[in-house]
Amino acid sequence: MGILIENAYRFSRKSVIQCGIPPILERDVTKSVDLDRFDQALLKEMQIDNQTPARVLADRVGLSQSAVLRRLKRLRAEKIISADVSIVDPEVLGVPVTVHVLVSIIQGSRTYGDFARKLQARPEVKQASYVTGGADFVLHLQVESMAAYAEFAREVFHDDPNVSEYHTYISMRQVVGPMAR
Repeated sequence: MGILIENAYRFSRKSVIQCGIPPILERDVTKSVDLDRFDQALLKEMQIDNQTPARVLADRVGLSQSAVLRRLKRLRAEKIISADVSIVDPEVLGVPVTVHVLVSIIQGSRTYGDFARKLQARPEVKQASYVTGGADFVLHLQVESMAAYAEFAREVFHDDPNVSEYHTYISMRQVVGPMAR
């Protein structure tokens, strides 16, 4: 399996270089991380609820409370746990409409930086990924209404000569994930 992953990485890095995609998109996927079964069990528990007390985690993974705390500290220091966040119900924040958008831009890798910076400045954008395939970007937005999305689309897509097309998908309900009902 390690050979397949290494070959896939070589192929994707070669493709990245050939396509002229800016180096900021490259990641050092060759970083070696030693995770034993306890680390893996802790990470699984932390992805479910990162507020679980260490004593409860200790019982669940079969370690002492102090060992759990040491491991969590190391996992955070090594950026294996890259963030501790709270997921807040968008309706409570007044942005109940979830929108996913596939965006294609002209000249892809040449203009992606400007478009990415524009997205970073918009509070409606909760996540944006530069992707391969039929589009250049996949966006996850939270807006207060369809009228708010229409205004966003005008400002971000219609007014940008580098946007060649976009496809909008309105979420009816999350079925997998932290807000699944």
